Amino acid sequence: MTGTYLGMPAFPAFPAAAREAVRDEALRANLRHATHTIRDKRARAVAELADWDRLRAAGKAVKDHTLRHLDRYLLQLEAAVTAAGGTVHWAADADEANRIVTELVRATGEREVVKVKSMATQEIGLNEALEAAGIAAYETDLAELIVQLGHDRPSHILVPAIHRNRAEIRDIFRAEMAGWGRPAPEPLGDDPRELAEAARLHLREKFLRAKVAVSGANFMVAETGTMVVLESEGNGRMCLTLPETLISVVGIEKVVPTFRDLEIFLQTLPRSSTAERMNPYTTMWTGLGPSRGADGDGPTAFHLVLLDNGRTDTLADETGRQALRCIRCSACLNVCPVYERAGGHAYGSVYPGPIGAILSPQLRGTGSAIDASLPYASTLCGACYEVCPVAIDIPEVLVHLRERIAQGGPVTRAGVRVTLRPADGHTAERAAMRAARLLLDHPGALRAGERLLARARRLAPRRLPGAGRAWTDSRELPTVAAQSFRDWWARERSDPR
Repeated sequence: MTGTYLGMPAFPAFPAAAREAVRDEALRANLRHATHTIRDKRARAVAELADWDRLRAAGKAVKDHTLRHLDRYLLQLEAAVTAAGGTVHWAADADEANRIVTELVRATGEREVVKVKSMATQEIGLNEALEAAGIAAYETDLAELIVQLGHDRPSHILVPAIHRNRAEIRDIFRAEMAGWGRPAPEPLGDDPRELAEAARLHLREKFLRAKVAVSGANFMVAETGTMVVLESEGNGRMCLTLPETLISVVGIEKVVPTFRDLEIFLQTLPRSSTAERMNPYTTMWTGLGPSRGADGDGPTAFHLVLLDNGRTDTLADETGRQALRCIRCSACLNVCPVYERAGGHAYGSVYPGPIGAILSPQLRGTGSAIDASLPYASTLCGACYEVCPVAIDIPEVLVHLRERIAQGGPVTRAGVRVTLRPADGHTAERAAMRAARLLLDHPGALRAGERLLARARRLAPRRLPGAGRAWTDSRELPTVAAQSFRDWWARERSDPR
């Protein structure tokens, strides 16, 4: 139903991919250690703010307001960026965004770019598109560098190489750095300081010679045309200030109305992501700015590529649109029991974890095996909702998407309202729901069924047959009560005591 691309090759359904991942003991150990460490630090950082709940509600309100008036704020943003000396491009999908960026790089005559960590460019597969055009793209975020050198895929929003340990990173640096530029120093151990220094030396020469940089943005301010990038290593600031041409690819949902709105998110994002009170490097720029251009202070050309790629289709869904509030903090991944065991690659998207389970099927549609299975990659425990700094009710959207997959119904794809057919493999589920509805609509039949079940409780199996067998492989069926609640209530009310 959709051609939306999210930067991943064809992937099997989540259960098959997760089954393979949970057998990897090293992966599970890496994930368990990292996610528990990050979420414990986050909990302490959030607890320091007495008004955290009010900040969370304010962030939700700003995002909801912006999404309701997204067309107006995007046009205001375009006007502000243009007035400040930048150029705005509109990309309906990944192909168009990649074409725009490739043409902009070619126009400079350069054959390489340096990149700031960007989910949007991963989403559209920009590195691969540039490579096909003979342009080398170098990741400068440490974790993204590890992923790139390892010919790997990111598995976490904040820590893309979370599935790698120090020994694996050392081996990757030793084997691959020379093929991409400055080789790793010898001897190289697995001490974090040694690894960071090796990456620093490798990247420094790229920063100094690069003429073109590509970035994303955490936020865009409509009233001023200001771009905002938050990062922790300083590589972003190098990319955003040293090259002559800067190209930023940003999802249209990243806009906020006013500069004052940043006050909320510059408090909630660092604490929810890296568990820091204040972000180490927060870079803001508005077009070329008064000190840019002729004096050589910063890029002489700035291009903003506004990316749709399924976002307006998601916006059309009143329940599912709340996924567009996401500020990519990754707090939901770090508390999710499914992500902790299966890892990010099992989700088949650059957006893993709970947020990926609701965002990817909306951006791409549910026509593929992986996208039709993602809304079921959850226990619906609600931990993700509790930690979300913009109060995305992920369990609500998961149930909403499950209904869409099992029942079909109206949905917007490529701006057109269409009706989806029920997905294959859900016939028994639909039959069970119809039977339940029929039973609940007839109280007499429900009462009779409850009494019959109570009388036959000694015959209840310990394991379910057929499709239910997998569920009872690791769970015990609850014991059937001797009487229904209805009968117990009637007896208690009639008790003369």
